[in-house]
Amino acid sequence: MFDEADHDVDALVEFVLRHPRLFVLTGAGVSTDCGIPDYRDARGDWKRPPPVSHQAFMGSHGVRQRYWARSLVGFRALAAAHPGEAHAALATLERQCRITSLVTQNVDGLHQKAGSRRVIDLHGQADMVKCMNCGATRMRHALHDELAQRNPEWLSLSAEVGPDGDADLDGYDFSTFEVPGCHRCHVGILKPDVVFFGDNVPKPRVEQAFSALEEAAGMLVIGSSLMVYSGFRFARRAAKSGKPMACLNLGATRADDLFDLKLTASIGPTLTALVDELGPWQRGDAPKRQNPASAGS
Repeated sequence: MFDEADHDVDALVEFVLRHPRLFVLTGAGVSTDCGIPDYRDARGDWKRPPPVSHQAFMGSHGVRQRYWARSLVGFRALAAAHPGEAHAALATLERQCRITSLVTQNVDGLHQKAGSRRVIDLHGQADMVKCMNCGATRMRHALHDELAQRNPEWLSLSAEVGPDGDADLDGYDFSTFEVPGCHRCHVGILKPDVVFFGDNVPKPRVEQAFSALEEAAGMLVIGSSLMVYSGFRFARRAAKSGKPMACLNLGATRADDLFDLKLTASIGPTLTALVDELGPWQRGDAPKRQNPASAGS
C-alpha cells in the first residue's frame, strides 16, 4: 500500500543529499509540538489578533501595562517549553554538517537548547529585556519576578496562551498594573529584546543571514508561512540566486510558487524520519542512501 508520508520523506532525503550544505529557515510550526501555539492557520491567516506593534508599545503606557500583565500570566508556558523532536532532528543534521546555518523567526531559544550552534535569531530571543533609553539589558525572569512582587494578584489568573507568551486576558482592567522602569537610567522603557511587528530586524543580523544563504547549496523552509517579509526576503533572494528550495509546512506559504519541493506533513515526525533515513554520518563516510547527484557516475 502506498504511504504518502514515506513518499514525503523520500523526496526530502533526495533533496538533502543533492544539496548537502543547507540554509534552513524555521518558523512557529517547529515549536507547536512543544506547547507554543503558532500565529497562522493553514491558509496563512491570523488565528488570533496580531501581536502588539513596536509603535503601540513605545507610544502608550496603557499598552505596556496590558502587555506586561498578559505576559506575566502567559510567558510561563514559553519559559517552561522544552525542545521537541523537530529541534532535535535539526541539531543532528547540523552535527552531520548537512546544515551550514539555521535562521529562526522564533524567539523561544529552543534550537539552542536542543544543541544547534549555527543559529541566527532573526527576531531576537524573548528571555532578555532591554532598556530603550540606555541599552541596559536584564534577564526577563528577573523582571517577571519584580512584576510578580508588585502585582501579586495577577499570579492566580490563567488564560489561553499565545505564540509569544501572551495570555488572553480580555476584559480585565490593566490601569493599576505596575510596570517598573529601567534600574540603571530610571527613565527608559523596558521592552523584550525582540523585533516587534512594525519594527525592523537589525541590519547586521540580516546581512549575516544573507551571507549564510550565499554560502549554502540550497534552502529549506520549515514551519513558516513566510507571510512576514523578514522571512520571505530570504526565499526571494534564494530564488533570484537560482538556489534550490524545499519547504516543509502544514499549510500555504507566501513562497509556494518559488519552491522546487513542497511537503505538507507533520514537521517533527517528518524530520525525525529524515534523520533516520539518512543514518549516522561523519566526514568521509558514505550516506545511508546513495546521493542521487552521483548516481550512475
